[in-house]
Amino acid sequence: MIWVNGALHDRDSARLSVLDHGLTVGDGVFETLKVQDGRAFALTRHLDRLAVSARGLGLEAPDLGLVRHACEAVLEANPVAHGRLRLTCTAGRSPLSSERGGEELSLVVAVDPCGPAAPSTAAITVPWVRNERGALTGLKTTSYAENVVALARAHRSEASEAVFANTAGQLCEGTGTNVFVAVDGELHTPPLAAGPLAGITRALVLEWVGAHETDLPFDVLERADEIFLTSSLRDVQAVHRLDGRDLPDAPGPLTAKAQRVFAERSAADIDP
Repeated sequence: MIWVNGALHDRDSARLSVLDHGLTVGDGVFETLKVQDGRAFALTRHLDRLAVSARGLGLEAPDLGLVRHACEAVLEANPVAHGRLRLTCTAGRSPLSSERGGEELSLVVAVDPCGPAAPSTAAITVPWVRNERGALTGLKTTSYAENVVALARAHRSEASEAVFANTAGQLCEGTGTNVFVAVDGELHTPPLAAGPLAGITRALVLEWVGAHETDLPFDVLERADEIFLTSSLRDVQAVHRLDGRDLPDAPGPLTAKAQRVFAERSAADIDP
């Protein structure tokens, strides 16, 4: 069952207008949450970021009470032990142009089962860059075609993630992850000013484990002792290969500590 604009529908009857601005021009925002034992992890933080992204896109902030209710209704109607909950909010029906129509926002909430992420993965770097000064920087919008292209390249290289620099040649982020590196025994991750999304898992790792927010040259990936990715579905995931470079000891000691602490703290509090 899928929540669409105020009610639950089965998959065959769940519909949005073909004139919805989320479809025609990608004018929308979204969140993806981990579902564990039928409950969404860090729901409050995700709802807060959904509102921030909507306002940043110039949309009216959605009714977060309604969104929370929709999430609860979907999870009750679709019991899953482990999965992904997707919240999508778009500008609604609009003209066939970049101009918005001024109608009510569309809200879709759906869940799918999925298994937990592997403890480590392979990643690649890509030649394209993130614009750390762009209008959408820091917003989780549905305009994801750039990520689709980069992730497809990663899959062709038998990797699960692609990592971007920003326009200044600094380490930025992955297609759906934040990046941490260990250099000389200390953890670092790019600051938000470098252009990455303010990831929920990133924030929790900073709070629970600690790391320096540092402007990092992109080639730090060639010499880092450890690399790990964070996201809502990956939690803390070590990188055992980046491009042609193997990191055979992954997860290294700092990554292993981050994985352990995150697992313990997230298990103890479903909505930190």
